[in-house]
Amino acid sequence: MAESISLNLISGRTIQQGVAMEGGKSKQPYTEACGIIEMDPEDLKRLGIYRNTHVRVTSDYGSVVVKAVEATQGPHPGLAFIPMGVWANAVVNPNTYGVGMPTFKGTPIQVSPAANEPVLSSIELVQMLVKE
Repeated sequence: MAESISLNLISGRTIQQGVAMEGGKSKQPYTEACGIIEMDPEDLKRLGIYRNTHVRVTSDYGSVVVKAVEATQGPHPGLAFIPMGVWANAVVNPNTYGVGMPTFKGTPIQVSPAANEPVLSSIELVQMLVKE
């Protein structure tokens, strides 16, 4: 098992995110839809983890624990995807360059196993980030 691997992170909207958002961002289905990172099967192997394992995603801007799932599109080794939301916001560059939206594409990240750490709900994660 590798201690960590380097990937390039992108973020965007998903259908699952939109459906879960309708039920409320504080609900478990929203965490399940957005508290994930889609990774190429080869990257899961390089990291030495199975899909649905919790991982810590770290960038120059922050760190967050999410569930690693197999990418729904690809193959795209070296590329990871987190749906737009507080989990992605925790690790992308917060600079909006005057347009009001952060840069959701091309964030260098480190991904490491975090099997014993929970994926926080959106409320728990916001509360933790506000304290920092």
